[in-house]
Amino acid sequence: MHQLPKDPVMLLSYINMQLRDSYPSLREFCLSAGADQAAIEKKLAGIDYFYRPETNQFA
Repeated sequence: MHQLPKDPVMLLSYINMQLRDSYPSLREFCLSAGADQAAIEKKLAGIDYFYRPETNQFA
């Protein structure tokens, strides 16, 4: 299980890097990391970033 950053901006940067470099989707990242996808999406929505499957990133 990955230790995810607690700060939303750091989390955004970390997850977008992981998605760009290593994972074909947020779902695949969450399965691999043992992370709660809904919690990640909620936390990043709090800073107005939403997952875009077509680009595989939060924007």
